[in-house]
Amino acid sequence: MRRGAAVLTAAGLLLTGCAASGSPAGETEAPGSGMLQPVIKANFPDPDVLEVDGRYYAYATNDNAKNVQFATSDDLEVWEVQGEDALPELPSWIVPGKTWAPEVSQVGDGFVMYFTASNFSPSVQCIGVATADTPEGPFEVAGESMLVCPEEEGGAIDASTAVVDGHLHLVWKNDGNCCGLDTWLQAVPLTADGLALAGAPVRLIKQDLEWEGDLVEAPTILERDGQLVLLYSANSYGDDRYAIGAATAPGLEGPWTKFDEPVLSTTVADSRLLGPGGQDVVEGPDGDVLVFHGWDPAFSYRAMFTLPLEWDGARPVPVLDGL
Repeated sequence: MRRGAAVLTAAGLLLTGCAASGSPAGETEAPGSGMLQPVIKANFPDPDVLEVDGRYYAYATNDNAKNVQFATSDDLEVWEVQGEDALPELPSWIVPGKTWAPEVSQVGDGFVMYFTASNFSPSVQCIGVATADTPEGPFEVAGESMLVCPEEEGGAIDASTAVVDGHLHLVWKNDGNCCGLDTWLQAVPLTADGLALAGAPVRLIKQDLEWEGDLVEAPTILERDGQLVLLYSANSYGDDRYAIGAATAPGLEGPWTKFDEPVLSTTVADSRLLGPGGQDVVEGPDGDVLVFHGWDPAFSYRAMFTLPLEWDGARPVPVLDGL
């Protein structure tokens, strides 16, 4: 749940360290290691965080024999990875074991999850939708097909939500890098129940800066000082080139203006983080918090990290000093 996408009424690796099911996940490594320490020291990539009644819920890409992992916290610092699967059952038209980048929003009296998964036909990654009565789930897939599945654009992945002009919008990336196409971040309004599209997609940005490599993905939209701010991830998620960028616009239709360099990268963090990305922004007890994944030093799993997020005008500034 992106900051700003508030409640809207209806009108592969095994867990390591201390992140065993139902156990605290915030144990740190020995002092002097030099690396920033994760709040979930386990494979917990593409995190999405939702706050409900003072409790935080983090959802992540499939692992540990779960379609959607989730964890809970009272303070965004100490987390418990739960033993249950938030999305325990998949319909026959979804390929099992490839459920990625969940996004959960509170809509009316219930909760809606947008997730990336592979179809059997067409055989591309697309965005599905599921519902539940509580943030813990279990979520159940809604409908008989994917919600967003532009086969001609390579499919669609990395759903997020944002409330813009009072309407809930779905934001995603067309998976063009799968097949030699551009990757566009796109947005479209949703129906009041969050289960269907209510308009035509608007294209926001594509990859056009050197540091972005072949793709942009993982969009996060929020509002700041009367402008829309788009955070996104870019480049190859599998190594330390992956990084978080930002752009601003007066509205979804643009024009969008990118900041030339990443707001958070391996270089920006002086190699204390490796390949940060897959971000979300949540309002914490003391202000905005950037939630994201980063590689462990051996590049064997992507852990979940948090950083305080400050602002220089409309530019997001993750706070690294003093950590």
